[in-house]
Amino acid sequence: MFSNLRSLIFKLDPEIAHNLAIKSLKFNFVPNVLVEEKNNPLFKTKLFTKDLENPIGMAAGFDKNAEVYNSLFKLGFGFVEVGTITPLKQFGNPKPRVFRLVEDEALINRLGFNNLGSKNVVDRIKSNKQTGFLGINIGPNKDSNNRLEDYLDCFKIFQDVADYITINISSPNTEDLRSFHDQMKLNELLQTINKEKQILNSRIPIAVKVSPDIDDQEIKKITEVLLSNHIEAVIISNTSDSSRDFLRNTQKYQKGGLSGKPIEEKSSKLINKFYKVLGGRIKIIGCGGVDSGKSAYEKFLAGANYVQLYTGMVFRGPNVVNMIKKELKELLIVDGVKNFAEIIGKK
Repeated sequence: MFSNLRSLIFKLDPEIAHNLAIKSLKFNFVPNVLVEEKNNPLFKTKLFTKDLENPIGMAAGFDKNAEVYNSLFKLGFGFVEVGTITPLKQFGNPKPRVFRLVEDEALINRLGFNNLGSKNVVDRIKSNKQTGFLGINIGPNKDSNNRLEDYLDCFKIFQDVADYITINISSPNTEDLRSFHDQMKLNELLQTINKEKQILNSRIPIAVKVSPDIDDQEIKKITEVLLSNHIEAVIISNTSDSSRDFLRNTQKYQKGGLSGKPIEEKSSKLINKFYKVLGGRIKIIGCGGVDSGKSAYEKFLAGANYVQLYTGMVFRGPNVVNMIKKELKELLIVDGVKNFAEIIGKK
């Protein structure tokens, strides 16, 4: 059905299409998706302390203001991450700021953390209890004079309503945000969060979302900081702002972060490098180009314990989780395994 609608949807401005998708999910205008392979032991897993029906998550960026997470659970997602949310409401960057590269099965966005602010979002979550495993992605306001304090404010607000919190240090659309990849700055940030966890007697798991545009030396330094601060997960990766010369769409040089199929291999290689350094000590959530059973399979082989997607649903539609599970099941049966976890890191 989505294949018939796709050509019509793709005639719309990408941000307008996205807002319509949110409204459709919010008011149940999306056709009911029959969740297939439910409770199949091939896909069962545990994220931190919670049992999950499957390891396929919705990445941050789709449900920025925590409006439709329960609708996304109904589509079959094993977990959902909302945000990025900042302490104060902000509009984000000027429009147009989202570009659909159809020939490349990719998006470029320079949204800039547009969201309603932490107070509005936490009130919404409290009034709409999550029916599944919910992560909340946090970041600083663009014009903040103290970004470390912004992370801390968001952490304090969300730590008792989230199942885990992701610290976003890697969006290319907030100036100098990626400076938190610096070993000393990242260590200071994570130490500050951990101190607050102790004060609040909080056991909330923490994930850190990293850029795909980092080198081997940065990987080594980042993993040292993650391990020394007892971080539970790393999300690999955010969107990329590296070279676009190989893309076909005429909008390829638009400023912003590139997501979708063109960064699939790049993120998988990065996952494998982190996996080899971490040796299973920190969970890896693989993100970048996941839109099929084969792409999820490759992420697991590279070392991911779970996968996330967003652009994949833009191009494959609301039934994308079922499609992934169906294809992944066939690949796992060929491998003769009883659970997908048996193939993690086998690349």
